[in-house]
Amino acid sequence: MYKIIISFIIFIHGIIHLLGFVKAFQIGQISQLTKHISKPVGIAWLLSCLLFLLLSYLYFNSNKYWWAIAFVSILLSQILIIAYWHDAKFGTIANLLILFISIPAFSSWMFYQSYLNDLKNESNQIAYFDSNVLSESDIAHLPELIKKYLHYTKVIGKPKVNQFYVSFKGQIRKNEQSDWMSFTSEQNNFLSSPTRLFYMKAVMKNLPVDGYHHYIEGKACMDIRLLSLVKVQYMEGPIMDKAETVTFFNDMCLMAPSTLIDPRITWLETVDQKIKASFTFNDMTILAWLYFNNEGALINFSSSDRYNADVGQNLEWLTPVNAYSEINGMKLATSADAAYRYPEGDQVYGQFEMTGLEYNQTKMGY
Repeated sequence: MYKIIISFIIFIHGIIHLLGFVKAFQIGQISQLTKHISKPVGIAWLLSCLLFLLLSYLYFNSNKYWWAIAFVSILLSQILIIAYWHDAKFGTIANLLILFISIPAFSSWMFYQSYLNDLKNESNQIAYFDSNVLSESDIAHLPELIKKYLHYTKVIGKPKVNQFYVSFKGQIRKNEQSDWMSFTSEQNNFLSSPTRLFYMKAVMKNLPVDGYHHYIEGKACMDIRLLSLVKVQYMEGPIMDKAETVTFFNDMCLMAPSTLIDPRITWLETVDQKIKASFTFNDMTILAWLYFNNEGALINFSSSDRYNADVGQNLEWLTPVNAYSEINGMKLATSADAAYRYPEGDQVYGQFEMTGLEYNQTKMGY
């Protein structure tokens, strides 16, 4: 409804500009405009009208560059309004409204470009694993639980993964006292030099919230912005570096199981249907437990190496899996939660449903 209303306002604002053209070419009597309008200026009023009509269409259809047309439309319109201020001054109100919604859209585009720039830079990474398919000999050294999982996911005989793209939709919140925010996200992970680029678009109380988590060469940053302008949460430093190393390893386990042949992983201890592992990159080592069911499916992942900002300390972090689905001949986790284990019980703060997955892309999204 909001989009319909704004599109309609832009449309009507554009039609009003047509009056200047009508008066200039004496197509009809326009008593509202008392000042003489030359034909060249009348053409400018017509052009302004057409720009706003185009803007109304682009905005309604969520074109990602609608804000650029908005800035051009506002500039031309306001020049004309100032020139005919006595008759047209109230058009400034509509221009200010359109400017008000255009600035966050432009900021969102700029924020997203930082993600795309990082993606472009990291896409030059060389392959970490050879280009062969994953074979039985590749997994011969792994613990039985991991072998069983790789067979369950049907990744044996499939190409080894050096990079993967995944998209999600779902809900996220700060804690149980906060409202859920719907979101969509996309991310790219690279294995050679562990990299995780995660970009999220969410809505909080009808206002857009964008978030970018990036983990490059062992350094991590989380930047959450309201309207893509106001930073509502920002974290970086060693604590964040370690937390994102955990998340990177979790991504490997759930989204790209064939990467579990990585020599940076050490399998430490097996207890019944769970196994303890460490993942090391540079001087950072994190620990995690992987839990499996009798069929061999990974049903949960937990680590105490993630920092929780709400309590100011590390809490056990879990990602219980809700569903597996067939994707390109593989059976992979496509629905999972993210939760922290508080003394009073587990609190889910994120619900994720996979909407897309690609391995070893030859063309990135920039």
